[in-house]
Amino acid sequence: MAGGITETGEPYSPYVGLVYMFNLIVGTGALTMPKAFATAGWVVSLALICFLAFMSYMTTTFVIEAMAAANAQLRWKRREQEEVNDSESTSDYSDDEVIIRGRSEPLEARPILSIQRGGQSGDHFDIVERVEMGQMASMFFNKVGVNMFYICIIVYLYGDLAIYAAAVPISLMEVACGNHSCSSGSLKYNDTDSCWGPVKRKDAYRVFLSIFTLLLGPFTFFNAQKTKYLQLLTSAMRWLAFTMMIVLALIRIGKGKGAGHPPVAEISGIPNLFGVCVYSFMCQHSLPSLITPISDKKRVGGLVLADYSLILAFYSLLSFTAIFCFDSSQLRDMYTLSFTDSCDVLDVPALRYFLGLFPVFTISTNFPIIAVTLRNNWKTLFHRDGGTYPWVVDRIVFPLITLVPPILVAFCTHDLESLVGITGAYAGTGIQYIIPAFLVFLSRRHLEPVFGRDAVNKHRSPFRHTFWVGFVLLWAISCLMFVTANIVLTETKH
Repeated sequence: MAGGITETGEPYSPYVGLVYMFNLIVGTGALTMPKAFATAGWVVSLALICFLAFMSYMTTTFVIEAMAAANAQLRWKRREQEEVNDSESTSDYSDDEVIIRGRSEPLEARPILSIQRGGQSGDHFDIVERVEMGQMASMFFNKVGVNMFYICIIVYLYGDLAIYAAAVPISLMEVACGNHSCSSGSLKYNDTDSCWGPVKRKDAYRVFLSIFTLLLGPFTFFNAQKTKYLQLLTSAMRWLAFTMMIVLALIRIGKGKGAGHPPVAEISGIPNLFGVCVYSFMCQHSLPSLITPISDKKRVGGLVLADYSLILAFYSLLSFTAIFCFDSSQLRDMYTLSFTDSCDVLDVPALRYFLGLFPVFTISTNFPIIAVTLRNNWKTLFHRDGGTYPWVVDRIVFPLITLVPPILVAFCTHDLESLVGITGAYAGTGIQYIIPAFLVFLSRRHLEPVFGRDAVNKHRSPFRHTFWVGFVLLWAISCLMFVTANIVLTETKH
């Protein structure tokens, strides 16, 4: 059965699901946001982040609705197959039970009520089977749409894993090999400089990359839920790190030592801010892995809204305290480094180490979830109805083709900014906006002849009017134009 090719995993409570989503969304994008805010201006930044949070929340509800529709279709097809099996094995039918073989009317055109029997209970739109985005694309898109989806998702997820695999060893290398005085931020290093005696910095990087692979690579062979307690622990560390940075910045501002004087609006900084915000709210690609195992889904819609509201408030508070605490020249691309460079703000070495290593905690907990999502999409891409994978292919080959390419790229180079920035921006726009909009639109059209107009998807999006689908697609086109213009202008300046 197609719906069973990816395991649902052990169930967990809605609040654990909320923690998972928080951990997935609040990644490296959050740490690059203060610099982007300072560059674009505080009024423009506030308006744009609120709008992008709204857009991301909308498309998240689209994906959840499509997941419920996919579950309904799988349940209907299974019940339809049972009807066919019954018709082949039984010789005596009543009029309302007969299924005429060779009937000219397509099966999909018959209302679902005609095959609801056998005492089976439960809502058709219950999300009980994990249906990855790849499988939903196969169910609702045509062949061209499916191929475009896989190009988009594979480029994005491989780019994500590669940048994650490089960023963690880089952070560890900077801590292990760098100058630990407060002036370390002003020093520049080359990969060929010494780290530990004869060991060069690039060698140290590869050592840390090997350790990272050995520790987190095995999670690719299992499920995201295997990291449950690690997720809960690092979630607490996230709250501690973000709260610490916010409080430290507020203390400095309260003492009248705030050095930040951000502009109200700076048009040249908007394209970069857009890219940062898109990544900062990205979670749509992993929703099937996060939502399906939730034991009680009655409050999923409210919890998702609460999650987005909480993250938006966190992002805004973090960024505003940063841009008024630090002068724009002091803000680093990775915000945590602004604290490790300044003894005026934080003069406790242990805490500076903690903030310096915080990106390691953030990225390390995201890596297994992203890897499992990519692995499951590979499985769905090659799946054929009625077929099963041999154990070696299912448990060894798919995890390896997921894990090996990004690790190899990270071993060869950690200068991934240009490659991942360009491909990720286009693929990211597709995943966050275009794919969810088409999924929800086509799933509605696909199931309406089967369930009828009166059937209610209990997980349907609050934005159920077709206008919102068109609005998202129009916004996505605008985003792609923005990204392209930014690349062209940047290259022209160079």
